[in-house]
Amino acid sequence: MPQKPKTIFSCSKCDAQYQKWVGRCLECGTWGSIKETVEQTLDEKTVATIHANIAQTHRLTQIQKETAIRIETHIPELDRVLGGGLVPGSFILLGGEPGIGKSTLALQAAAALPSSLYISGEESVGQIKMRADRIGITSDTLSLANETNLESIIKTITATKPSAVIIDSIQTIASTLTEGEPGSVSQIRTCATMILEATKSSGVPTILIGHVTKEGGVAGPKTLEHLVDTVLYLEGERFHTYRILRATKNRFGATDEVGVFEMHGEGLISVENPSHALLRERGENMSGTVVTCIMEGSRPLLVEVQALVHKTAFGYPVRKASGFDLNRLHVLVAVLEKRAGLSLAQYDIHLNIVGGLRIQEPAADLAICLAIASSFKDKMLGNDTVVFGEVGLGGEIRSVRYQEKRIKEAHDLGMKRIILAAHNKPAPSHKITLIPVQNIEELIKKT
Repeated sequence: MPQKPKTIFSCSKCDAQYQKWVGRCLECGTWGSIKETVEQTLDEKTVATIHANIAQTHRLTQIQKETAIRIETHIPELDRVLGGGLVPGSFILLGGEPGIGKSTLALQAAAALPSSLYISGEESVGQIKMRADRIGITSDTLSLANETNLESIIKTITATKPSAVIIDSIQTIASTLTEGEPGSVSQIRTCATMILEATKSSGVPTILIGHVTKEGGVAGPKTLEHLVDTVLYLEGERFHTYRILRATKNRFGATDEVGVFEMHGEGLISVENPSHALLRERGENMSGTVVTCIMEGSRPLLVEVQALVHKTAFGYPVRKASGFDLNRLHVLVAVLEKRAGLSLAQYDIHLNIVGGLRIQEPAADLAICLAIASSFKDKMLGNDTVVFGEVGLGGEIRSVRYQEKRIKEAHDLGMKRIILAAHNKPAPSHKITLIPVQNIEELIKKT
């Protein structure tokens, strides 16, 4: 006896399901979005399973190796992060904060590729033309379109067969096959799936721009990041010059490469030597300033760390950090007080990473501690010194990976001294003085 179809109520915005109708979705808070739907019965599922075909399998050793011919965008830092360029049929998601430069970078990539197509659901073609004129883009082969209907977009891609497609953005596109407003979970899932099918069938690489939430992730379901081949994030402070492009997922390359861009009136310009660019505006030698070497992917970067320690005007000291984790700063201050004997309880501490970069690598711990101690003692360390190493809770200094790369980068930039962990000290291969230290107390005494 066939089972009676089961009626459920689901939200057209977030797909939350309920046993009965409610006026307001309890998950996303939207009013009037609950719709009645009929769930597929068990018999229907059984029939579908019976008529399904058996998947064709292949032996691993019998599969021929495929070599993807990449399409260079002629933007060196973008090609570096992608692994050498765009792969035909690749589906790329580009996210970032508002005003960070996502659309500018995508427009520059579209202009550099022959016969590319830029589809925007947020701007008219006139607005895109104004932005192109502002950053100096002139291209006879770049086509522009303003469209938010998914079916029209797919038909346009199939008919024109461009070399690459940029869609700005997924949150503005809607399909007539799915209920819900543009940007809803159901619409994003449906649109991304259909664009993926069109991308793979046509072989046209597609760059999909996505908005981000206040937490920093791409808005919409996590399925969106699983569907695409590559997930790129453009990071940096909006009012700073430098931008960092990193890949959190890449099916056609490594995820440990980053691209460094500098924002100019002509758009985003690739920075070939980031260390030199970050240090070129250093002022005179002063206390509280230390240079450290961090690894962004496989690339070493010399970054200036600044600390300012002064007597607090209130009963509770202030701790501020720009470009560094504040919780980690509290830990390092506690280590300095307990292990190095610095009395910082009545002092405000302000920390700044120059250039608008954000440091997450523990190799910067030693430089942070030394910058604070330098400002506290009002003692200058010199502009030719590089410091890197991880600091433990016991005050011990631990070695970090890629020490040879860091030493070589410091030598190439004209540095004379390097303070690093004594454990696994590398053999000196450059004309640079290595100063090994074992704990933070020893370091404070030496400096």
